Amino acid sequence: MHFPKLLRKSASNQLLLWGGALLVGSLLGCLNQPWLNSGFDFVASVFTRLFQFVAVPTIALAVITTLSSLGEQHKMGRVFLHTLTFTLLTTVCAAGVGLGLFLWVRPANLPTDVVASLAQSADALPDVAKASYYDHILSVIPNNILYPFLSANVLSILIVASAMGLTIAYLRRKADAEHQVNEPVETVLKVIVGLQELLFAMIRALVKVLPVGIVAFAGQLVAQVEGGIIVGSLGTYTLVILAANLLQFFVVLPLFLLVRGLNPWRVLRAMTPAVLMALFTKSSAATLPVTIRSAEERLGVNRSVSRFVLPICCTVNMNGCATFILVTSLYVMQNGGTELSIGSMILWLLISVISAVGNAGVPMGCYFLTLSLMAGIQSPALGIMGIILPIFTVIDMIETAENVWSDSCVCAIVDKQTKNSK
Repeated sequence: MHFPKLLRKSASNQLLLWGGALLVGSLLGCLNQPWLNSGFDFVASVFTRLFQFVAVPTIALAVITTLSSLGEQHKMGRVFLHTLTFTLLTTVCAAGVGLGLFLWVRPANLPTDVVASLAQSADALPDVAKASYYDHILSVIPNNILYPFLSANVLSILIVASAMGLTIAYLRRKADAEHQVNEPVETVLKVIVGLQELLFAMIRALVKVLPVGIVAFAGQLVAQVEGGIIVGSLGTYTLVILAANLLQFFVVLPLFLLVRGLNPWRVLRAMTPAVLMALFTKSSAATLPVTIRSAEERLGVNRSVSRFVLPICCTVNMNGCATFILVTSLYVMQNGGTELSIGSMILWLLISVISAVGNAGVPMGCYFLTLSLMAGIQSPALGIMGIILPIFTVIDMIETAENVWSDSCVCAIVDKQTKNSK
């Protein structure tokens, strides 16, 4: 009878613990001691690696187990449709907010001599800039079963897991139609479900020691900020991106929840651990285990919904990435002398949405994706991407937190619609 009250108390204690760890890490980071900074980097890297380690199988196993039950849960097709609909709606809105702010603020061009100098330095950019977007799409198609997992290619993992889950569902439905039981398939499914439960036990253990990681993440961030982030004449451009992300986070996404009859504050409070984790790790995929756990244990989302919707969202629901791709592309092209008409801006809005959907939920994923897009159109101002890189540390944090918050909103909306349709 008192379980909900105890759960709320436990959640509040966890948030206090996380907040205390954040404060301690920030204070230690202000000391700017080399040995402390090295320690922060090491501990932060350890936690990021551990969460990346559990994230890859979490995505695969969650999608396989959910899709394999399609024969029993005919509503999953409707769940997928709702997920895709709200993913596209929120991503289009994020890009639209970015475009609106870009048109309103109109960031000024860099001096001509600076642009010319940067154009000459474009060869120093990462090799990904020399790859076409065609190559990016092709890299998503796996040529063997191990490569997606070894390379942590999230979209490829989703494709492999979906194929396996749907195949299992087909074989189970076929056996059911013949009034038989496909023992080998059922055995495989039991093993997969067992592995998933084992994985979630590991995730719960990781979350318990996460305050240690938060101290390191916070200290690392403060040390980086104190080291200086090069903004200069890019200040207005940076302001447009950050303002667009914050508007999407605090205004647009809560409106989606309100329209669907959900309390934005309640959803945000429940999903705060995941949002904070995303802020520090800068990876939607690495945050996925915490996102799923928060959705199920704190928000009360049905397991069949959370373990299906969230892995998909962490792959295709990239609100912050859409904003970054659009605003950055327009800014780079504007500095390169490209005429930006309303028609071309709308076209790039669509390109940014499609590109964001195909982006992997890994640190700096949308930076390299934007770099590839700019290389594909041979922009003479491509070197600007080089001086955007130092700023991207902060941008990446904000937009990843926004991505996970958007995933949480979509999951909450789809869960409510699924419950209402019963």
